[in-house]
Amino acid sequence: MEPAIVVQDLTKTFEQNRGQGGFTAVDHISFEVQQGEIFGFLGPNGAGKTTTIRMLLGLMRPTAGDAIVLGHHLPDEAKAVHARSGYMSQLFTLYDDLTAAENIRFYGQAYGLGGSDLRRRQEDLIAMAGLSGRENELTAHLAGGWRQRLALGCAIVHDPELVFLDEPTAGVDPASRRAFWELIYALARQGTTVFVTTHYMDEAELCQRLAFIDRGRIVALGTPDELRVRHMRGDVLELSCAQPEAAMQVLQRARQAGRLEELHQLSFYGAQLHVVARDSSAVQGAIRRLLSHAGIQGVALDQIPPTLEDVFISTMGQAGVRSEGAR
Repeated sequence: MEPAIVVQDLTKTFEQNRGQGGFTAVDHISFEVQQGEIFGFLGPNGAGKTTTIRMLLGLMRPTAGDAIVLGHHLPDEAKAVHARSGYMSQLFTLYDDLTAAENIRFYGQAYGLGGSDLRRRQEDLIAMAGLSGRENELTAHLAGGWRQRLALGCAIVHDPELVFLDEPTAGVDPASRRAFWELIYALARQGTTVFVTTHYMDEAELCQRLAFIDRGRIVALGTPDELRVRHMRGDVLELSCAQPEAAMQVLQRARQAGRLEELHQLSFYGAQLHVVARDSSAVQGAIRRLLSHAGIQGVALDQIPPTLEDVFISTMGQAGVRSEGAR
């Protein structure tokens, strides 16, 4: 079975004004997406995620490299890709002055559906979106979660083999995000390939495979478990205490002074600190002494398995790029 997407050295450089050189948004990336797979692109804003999708849809011509989507070479065979794929953008491309049902009919007709086929598809997608009984309500009046699911329905009205979801859960509440991911898994069970971009770590965990991308470069690629094994440098200690901000300052100062050379990174994880060190047993005593001397009480320090966020931050550090992490 051939991959749904094959990308080789794909690059996009935008020229700047007045001969000031160019800005490379996507920098020689290579990867494959298998048929029926949920594949994620994880990275901060401006990492190159949306630019990649636009090239894979044939909406933007690459500066260099090759992309084959569903067996079609891009951008020359973009129309063939459009007929077999769906796209849901960050902005939920819905018409607010149309009802939910009218939006689905509009997109269905744009894809060549009509008659009883379109009516059946409209009924199915209204039910999927949880809008039964509200299908004649103006889209402008729908809450964020309903608009999100309606936008997905419009993107898959023609039953595509591949769907691109560009940060589809941005700005919606956690319950709506969970419900949306149930729909993504339902699509995958039916054989649809899903390419989803996100900057949420919990969503990245739900992908079957994913790539970390930053400043246009893929810095890690694999399943979540593979990324933990291959790209986590060192052990992770979870530090809980009554004054986490003060503890962070104490450890940062000690590290800068060369007293905790074993430490690779320090980061907040909710109300705790995650401390990454080459050898956790070699630093636990020193950390406890430093915090005790600073008067920080209630310190609990335990080694834990790395989260995907720990791996992401560690990978950014190894790649020599920014390490603030995605959320």
